[in-house]
This record gives sequence, C-alpha cells and structure tokens, in this order.
Amino acid sequence: MTKKMNVESFNLDHTKVKAPYVRLVGVTKGQNGDEIHKYDMRFKQPNKEHMPMDGLHSIEHLMAENIRNHLDNVVDIGPMGCQTGFYLAVLNHDNYDEILNAIEATLNDVLKADEVPACNEVQCGWAANHSLEGAKEIAADMLAKRDEWKDVFGEDA
Repeated sequence: MTKKMNVESFNLDHTKVKAPYVRLVGVTKGQNGDEIHKYDMRFKQPNKEHMPMDGLHSIEHLMAENIRNHLDNVVDIGPMGCQTGFYLAVLNHDNYDEILNAIEATLNDVLKADEVPACNEVQCGWAANHSLEGAKEIAADMLAKRDEWKDVFGEDA
C-alpha cells in the first residue's frame, strides 16, 4: 500500500484514468461557509502524451481570460506541471454540468480566437513562448471527445 499523500492528485492512480475527463478533485470549506470546488481538467493521457509547452501556455492565457465570460466566481485556472491538464477552482458553484458547459464554451472561444491575450513582455513572463495554432489544436482535441468528459476511469480500472 502506498503512503497517503497530502496532495490529492498524488493519491490518484494515473495508470487507471482515461483522458480526457473533468473530475471534481475536492471541496474546501472556508470558515465563513464559502466553498471552493477544484476540478481536474485532464486533456492528455498521463505518461502517454502531453501538451507542447507553447500551445499549453497559449491555451492557458485564452482559458483564463475567457472562462470568466461563462462562469462566475472563478478563483483560478492553471496548468499542471506534467503538461497533461489544468486545475480549475471555482467559489460557491457546485453544478457539475454547468462547469462542463462553461469549459466547452471556453474551448470554443479558443477556436475562434485570432490572438492570444496578454501575449507580450509587459503582461507575460515568457511572451516568446506561445502558439495560437497549438492552443487551437489542443482545444479541438478536447472538444472532439466532449461526450467522454464525465468518464474518469478506463475499462481496465
């Protein structure tokens, strides 16, 4: 038995999941009753594929800017270091289907984009490392499997 880790995703058997998927990682309750719902938005199959950094960087900018047009109370959206997905944190919003619809709408925004927001040295820490085309490819791949997003584990799990 593996030792239980403090980080939820370190306790997830990455050999059993089947990307793409969107899963609720957990809910953190604040002392005043607020709740932060954290989602694992897995775009690529762990240890088999990953998003190229320039495309990942651009889709991060595009999603961070656009998801707030579709979903209230977004706390943060950020990439996983393994380059297989993103974490989405939302305040006081527990409707899973609405979360999925907002992600879908945001990815469609990526496909329609003609530039990457904040892609300059003033607003970005690595402005030379972007690819709008790469972001669109990542978004299209994820959207093509929209009907699979609720299925976290594969047949072998």
